[in-house]
Amino acid sequence: MSVNERVRLAQELHDGIAQDLVGLGYSIDSLIATPGTPVEIRSELRSVRFAITDLVDKVRAEIFALRESTESLPSRYEASTSYELQRVFAELLRNVQEHSHATSITLSLHDNGIGGTVKKKGHHGLVGIDERVRDLNGSLDIQSTDAGTHVSITVPWVNK
Repeated sequence: MSVNERVRLAQELHDGIAQDLVGLGYSIDSLIATPGTPVEIRSELRSVRFAITDLVDKVRAEIFALRESTESLPSRYEASTSYELQRVFAELLRNVQEHSHATSITLSLHDNGIGGTVKKKGHHGLVGIDERVRDLNGSLDIQSTDAGTHVSITVPWVNK
């Protein structure tokens, strides 16, 4: 399989199956948290939730395996950190869903790099982020200086 095919497949797995499984997990979390759900049903839902978490882990491992052969050694470490941060963020969202009664959430990311969110030919990451945030009726703010970049995303939050 060519490098381009591996990258495309990894992207499809990430943006498709992995995200669908995560969404399904959130739906099950919501059902578990619904008042009046019988104990037996909650127990079964928890079992399904654990199975979904295992599937997400397996899909992500495959994604990283596909990307691993196309990236340099340092990128593998970055992928591991990225994966762990995604897990942390997913847990934070679950906590918001279950406990906060929030009406909006804000995600902020600060780095101490050299700045430079200038769009590069063939790189559409920021455009994709902006489109996704707009689809969520949210706002995206990017501030970039030679001392780093600050990205802030705010979206409405509705507990279901």
